[in-house]
Amino acid sequence: MDAFTVLTGIAAPLDRVNVDTDQIIPKQFLKRIERTGFGKFLFFDWRYQNDGETPNPEFELNAAALQGAVILVTGKNFGCGSSREHAPWALLDYGIRAVLAPSFADIFYNNCFKNGILPVVLPEETIDSLLAAGKAHPGMELTVDLESQTITDGKGLKIPFEVDAFRRHCLLNGLDDIGLSLQHATAIDAYESARPAWKRGVGAPA
Repeated sequence: MDAFTVLTGIAAPLDRVNVDTDQIIPKQFLKRIERTGFGKFLFFDWRYQNDGETPNPEFELNAAALQGAVILVTGKNFGCGSSREHAPWALLDYGIRAVLAPSFADIFYNNCFKNGILPVVLPEETIDSLLAAGKAHPGMELTVDLESQTITDGKGLKIPFEVDAFRRHCLLNGLDDIGLSLQHATAIDAYESARPAWKRGVGAPA
């Protein structure tokens, strides 16, 4: 998993509440066994017209100024619905590394941390201000600094946020569940080596 320290880039406003995982990545695209390749299907039903290919000019993220966005600013209860891990996979594959919202569905929130995305909970009035700024100034850039736990715009804006210390440590160091386990590889190897051979799948018990 790629580490997350400081992220600077376009913040795309998606002024919608209760965005569920079936809108983030519709169920018909959950057939891949890899974690990649889902980005082109992100927000599919909103992003394309009925032919599934022509970009919908009414969809916010299709605006030219928002291409290459790495931060998503959106409404409350983002990521609700089914628990599919494909939702953060799709966001990440599209290029989104941070999502700012007043609240998140619990499972989606946890899945973001496990996949290198930083979900930031901010007061609703703060999100409203960021959404308004993003609409007024398409292509607005923000810097999300996980080390200092602040969001800035280079023009005097400074918004503090809080992240659980353990989750912050994992993101800063690029550690998913497998990475955490591999930190103890030496101890695991020593334990396995000390076990009887038959318990390690070698031979049969005497």
